[in-house]
Amino acid sequence: MKKLSIAYWISTGLLTALMLFSAITNILSHPDAVTLFNHLGYPDYIIPFIGVAKLLGVIAILVPGFPRITEWAYAGFAIDLTGAMYSTFSVGNPVSSFLIFYLLLFGSYFCYHKKQNSETSSDREVINSKIPV
Repeated sequence: MKKLSIAYWISTGLLTALMLFSAITNILSHPDAVTLFNHLGYPDYIIPFIGVAKLLGVIAILVPGFPRITEWAYAGFAIDLTGAMYSTFSVGNPVSSFLIFYLLLFGSYFCYHKKQNSETSSDREVINSKIPV
């Protein structure tokens, strides 16, 4: 359980840090973000919207107790990464750096589910131990 928790927090910490950094530059419409989005062919007004969505996703993943919202946040990050990779590929840029993002995303997601399942099974054991036979 301890190894699982460490793996979860490393992958989730790196994933959310990268997404948070990206969200802040997008929310502030940093000139580098504007240049990148223009290169990809997107309008400027979409940049802060995506930044706010990423920020909400980071919050949803880090705040415990809302498993359905956390699932949606992971799905949103997968869609964001896939769209960014496709856009980058479409304009002829290399997409090899996206492998790191996908590994962090799926590592965090896998560990999240393993952690949820282990917590659920330990709760069942506690409940079963309190029921007289």
